[in-house]
Amino acid sequence: MSQESVREESAIILDFLPNGYPFDTRPSHKKAPIVQAIGKKYFILLELIPKKGITLQLGEEVYIGEGKRDQIHHILGKMPMDKLTETAKAELDLVLRALVEKNEGKFVAFFNKSMPINARRHQIELLPGIGKKHMWEILEKRKEREFSSFDDIKERVNLLPDPEKIVIKRILMELNNEDKYRFFVGMHSL
Repeated sequence: MSQESVREESAIILDFLPNGYPFDTRPSHKKAPIVQAIGKKYFILLELIPKKGITLQLGEEVYIGEGKRDQIHHILGKMPMDKLTETAKAELDLVLRALVEKNEGKFVAFFNKSMPINARRHQIELLPGIGKKHMWEILEKRKEREFSSFDDIKERVNLLPDPEKIVIKRILMELNNEDKYRFFVGMHSL
């Protein structure tokens, strides 16, 4: 499915700027509060406009789907990673770690179901820190039986870097548009 067809239902607050962006040169009475957030399911970075009088906390989950929203007035749109504030960048690491841990099964399924991209490259190889040797070992081990958790992957694949950290690094790469392939950001589950 294409990236445009996914819609986030809820987002996690990365930064809340009650007085708008500091670099906004408009007079303060024209500035609106702004929220930087990441979609909980598809990891899409978003700019949101909160409702009047609403204060939001970092790490707070807000509903942004169709229908009545209690805290968010509207979605301004998607935003590039380089527009994140320093606060949002720091919070992003914490939020991604929590989301990856909470949805471990989705990411373990990637290790179990990933496929070749073409005759010479496999999806597994596009994960940071995984080369041909690890890829072949992962493919062999999953033939024996599917992986059940990140710990199972670590135990069965020799000298593999931490699979959870690998997934987080890959998500950050995709958010930075460092690769044309998308496995986690803006994509439906496998």
